[in-house]
Amino acid sequence: MSKDEFLALALRNPVNGVIIDELRRLALPDAWLVAGCLVQTAWNVLTGRAVDHGIADYDIFYFDPDTSWDAEDAVIRKLQTRLGHLDAKIEIRNQARVHLWYPAKHELPYPPLSCSTDGIDRFLTQNTQVGLRRTDSGFDVYVPHGFDDIASLIVRPNRALNFSVANYAAKATRWKGLWPELTVIAAN
Repeated sequence: MSKDEFLALALRNPVNGVIIDELRRLALPDAWLVAGCLVQTAWNVLTGRAVDHGIADYDIFYFDPDTSWDAEDAVIRKLQTRLGHLDAKIEIRNQARVHLWYPAKHELPYPPLSCSTDGIDRFLTQNTQVGLRRTDSGFDVYVPHGFDDIASLIVRPNRALNFSVANYAAKATRWKGLWPELTVIAAN
């Protein structure tokens, strides 16, 4: 699968396109639509399902050095107001402040990040390590492991971080129930 083929698949879901366009209009710093909503849309097209089948939420990452909750909350509220008509669960997180709350929530260490793609690199599965944003010349796609696992419907653990076997198993089980064609690589 090429970048252009992936873009064509991911943008078949109109919610992805609307979010990406809105992020461009708002000019949030280092803003990306990321993870499952992109990959799962591709899976849905490849397997002949509705483009939004199984998509639990749409994740947005941005990176603002203002790590206050008030600043992040203002961005969340603004995006919820502007995207509320989509009837989709949208999760917005400032990657500059994830290290402030992640260890308490997940009982795992989390280093401070320097940009949004650092957050993408920390996803639990390699196949969801993907981000998409609109630029003046088209689209940027961040996909450090390439498109092979996405195209081949393979779920593979990201072993480059403090890894939770239980969280990976739960995610893989949920996905396998929604997309039985998936091949899940064991975490241990």
